Amino acid sequence: MAEKLKITLVKSPIGAVPKQKATVAALGLTKLNKTVEMPDNGAVRGMIQSVRHLVKVEEA
Repeated sequence: MAEKLKITLVKSPIGAVPKQKATVAALGLTKLNKTVEMPDNGAVRGMIQSVRHLVKVEEA
């Protein structure tokens, strides 16, 4: 596993379930195509899994 993950918002969460909108916000993704670096741990992986249809993930 990588030390950090690059997470990019590629689809708008406007029509998503409120829980998924909150997860996107908790990841720090506010606008389309914004990229954040997060540590590679179980909590972040779980958040990514719940919104995997909205984000793109790369190892940093």
